[in-house]
Amino acid sequence: MSELSINTTQNVKINFIAASVGERLGAFFIDLFIIICYITALSIILFDWLQLDRLMVNLDGWSRGAIFLLLYSPVIVYSLVLESVFEGQSLGKKLLKIKVVKIDGYQAGFGDYLIRWFFRVIDFFSFVGLPGLIAVITSQKSQRLGDMAAGTAVITLKNKINISHTILEDIGEAYVPTYPLVIKLSDNDMRIIKETYQKAAAKNDHEVIYKLVAKIESVTGIKNQSGNNGDFIRVILKDYNFYTQNM
Repeated sequence: MSELSINTTQNVKINFIAASVGERLGAFFIDLFIIICYITALSIILFDWLQLDRLMVNLDGWSRGAIFLLLYSPVIVYSLVLESVFEGQSLGKKLLKIKVVKIDGYQAGFGDYLIRWFFRVIDFFSFVGLPGLIAVITSQKSQRLGDMAAGTAVITLKNKINISHTILEDIGEAYVPTYPLVIKLSDNDMRIIKETYQKAAAKNDHEVIYKLVAKIESVTGIKNQSGNNGDFIRVILKDYNFYTQNM
């Protein structure tokens, strides 16, 4: 499996795992099954129950073609509409927990999904889908031709993103910060603080943690209100994330 590095808005690299060929094929066949079910159900309703073919007997070929195109248009735009609505996921991708993302770190938009949709003709429906399959297998970022054109990739969401090696912290929407002066620090400062604290905590090195707290207090003017150095550093990390994400 390929690993993708995407920069967040805080210039922090987060590693994702590209969806495997099996996952992508699985999502494709699930979507194909859904489409076939739609076509089958619609055909039964229109032709067996409503006898639409008899009602259109007096129409010319162009009119019949326009009616069929309208009725079956959801099949044509299925992936484009769902990926646009569900931010990179069709029903098949949702079930297999994979998603389309931009490789530059931004959220993929309608234009990106449109490019991928255009290239489906080449990727999936020419030469029995070999162009798309070969591209995914051989490309460095497991991209089909549509992904290459749109600057996107498909990642798996099954492996949770590990943020332990970044400055990011999990904070809830109801989080209330304690130390506003933490914004005096930079991303690089926070990265050093987090890495130093994690290494010291792993070795149970209280002296390093004490010195780290003293350094934070001297640089920012913050005073440790918790009485526990470890708790203080964890709050500092969360407060920094809160303020930088909401500025």
